[in-house]
Amino acid sequence: MPKGGRKGGHKGRARQYTSPEEIDAQLQAEKQKAREEEEQGEEGGDGAAGDPKKERKSLDSDESEDEEDDYQQKRKGVEGLIDIENPNRVAQTTKKVTQLDLDGPKELSRREREEIEKQKAKERYMKMHLAGKTEQAKADLARLAIIRKQREEAARKKEEERKAKDDATLSGKRMQALSLNK
Repeated sequence: MPKGGRKGGHKGRARQYTSPEEIDAQLQAEKQKAREEEEQGEEGGDGAAGDPKKERKSLDSDESEDEEDDYQQKRKGVEGLIDIENPNRVAQTTKKVTQLDLDGPKELSRREREEIEKQKAKERYMKMHLAGKTEQAKADLARLAIIRKQREEAARKKEEERKAKDDATLSGKRMQALSLNK
């Protein structure tokens, strides 16, 4: 329980709530007042003599202009006297479903762009590697050439040894045949 035994806040008066009937009555009174001002503006002849904000508010019912008028009315103090244009302030506009462009190109995020660039670079490297233009490909081809030479030499030596063995066995058989013939 709060200090002092009260249940409400310590500042301000007791709250007064407005009933829906009172709200409707206030709205009707405001509409009536606006009609009277509009009629007075028409009777006065030229619309330039009246207040342009009120005329714009009564003639145009776009939500964006109502928001701008509310913004103009809310400014207090020196802000009301000095007209300041904030280039960073962007009025939010709602787009209709018909205005959305789903088929158009979407902007990719930084990570997606980097991933695509990485894949393209890898594909380029593989093409150059297969063509034998990269340093690694040149080293691989040189290594393969050395291995081929070694295998060719090993095959040649093996063939020579086999021939030498065959010659030795043939000459051995000839010797036996000659020794038997004696």
